[in-house]
Amino acid sequence: DQPSKLIRPKTSKVARDNFIAAGEKNLVKRIKGKELKFTNLDKIYWPKEKITKRDVINYYESVAAYMMPYLKDRPQSLNRHPNGIQGESFYQKNIAGKFPSWIKTHDYKNTSKEGEKKFFVCTDEASLLYLANLGCIEINPWHSKVDSPDNPDFCIIDLDPDTNSFDQVIETAQVVRQVLDDIKVPSFPKTSGSTGIHIFIPLGAQYDYEQSKMLAELVVTLVHREIPDFTSLERSPSKRKGKIYLDFLQNRSIQTIAAPYSLRPKPGATVSMPISWTEVKPGLSMNDFHIWNALERIREKADLFKPVLGKGIVLEKVLSNLEKLSD
Repeated sequence: DQPSKLIRPKTSKVARDNFIAAGEKNLVKRIKGKELKFTNLDKIYWPKEKITKRDVINYYESVAAYMMPYLKDRPQSLNRHPNGIQGESFYQKNIAGKFPSWIKTHDYKNTSKEGEKKFFVCTDEASLLYLANLGCIEINPWHSKVDSPDNPDFCIIDLDPDTNSFDQVIETAQVVRQVLDDIKVPSFPKTSGSTGIHIFIPLGAQYDYEQSKMLAELVVTLVHREIPDFTSLERSPSKRKGKIYLDFLQNRSIQTIAAPYSLRPKPGATVSMPISWTEVKPGLSMNDFHIWNALERIREKADLFKPVLGKGIVLEKVLSNLEKLSD
């Protein structure tokens, strides 16, 4: 399954004249008064596709306006691939060492194994491009903002397949949608950019993470009841071989998931793309959305995820509807 028309555009029709021109290897730019140093721009991040670090930075510059509502004022877990998708990668939650004075951070203290950490906070386009220059192919924000860190803006149901076909993931997503429709909960899907589908429910930062997790668990329990043959609530891969994990544990504090419009460090430079429910049908492919066509699609469809950050559900009503459905 090859990415859809994974061809580097000959013109800048899908970008605002590339932010960084071909040939530039290292340079300094100012973005709204903030100085950024971009380095090693010729470094190959996707060897097969010949996609460079420069391409990644240009991509994030081109989609920054669409991504920022999902990144602004949110702490980030940095998934760094300094040598591309075939090199070693690592997660960085604690920001240490030297960084620009304009970078914002969020102190997080937990009695658990996480301990005390200083998280990077994305605030604007400059901070997003700073992450891209660090080798963050993928952007992973918290579900909550720094001004209300214990109250997520959305609940997520993550469909994580094992050896399942993507058509089974699609079928599962539609069952999730039906359950949510039955309890009068709006839902918004996006491709994960890897193998699954993420389904978002707006919460409006009214509830805590425990309540969000509870809601997701109640929903996926009903979904599993409908299609037990190829779904599972087992977290351990060894206990759910051949089944799609209905992951509700993504709704814990400081968990992160690839942001809408984020690149993924996967073959084809795929993008985690918001889609309409009418698109969630056989024939949909993870490779439909990638670094070279994502901006064109976003401009055509606008931001399908906008309602995710709008009015949240009323949990009491939803629980009442769930109770009726479970009877």
